[in-house]
Amino acid sequence: MLVLSRKVGEKLVIDGNITVEVVRIQGNRITLGLVAPADVKILRGELDERPSNSATVEVAGEGGLLQAC
Repeated sequence: MLVLSRKVGEKLVIDGNITVEVVRIQGNRITLGLVAPADVKILRGELDERPSNSATVEVAGEGGLLQAC
């Protein structure tokens, strides 16, 4: 596992086509913005561990930014 420190506005680029940006830090919570191709599946870790018959997360894209709904 790679562990990095980032400040608000700083980004990580993964494989040249996925960008993760620190949007906000408030207390012990951070808000991340993710930009990725539409064919890339993005799930929160706790959803990836659920049984396959559970509800899925809907992802809506606007302006290239993916948002979990």
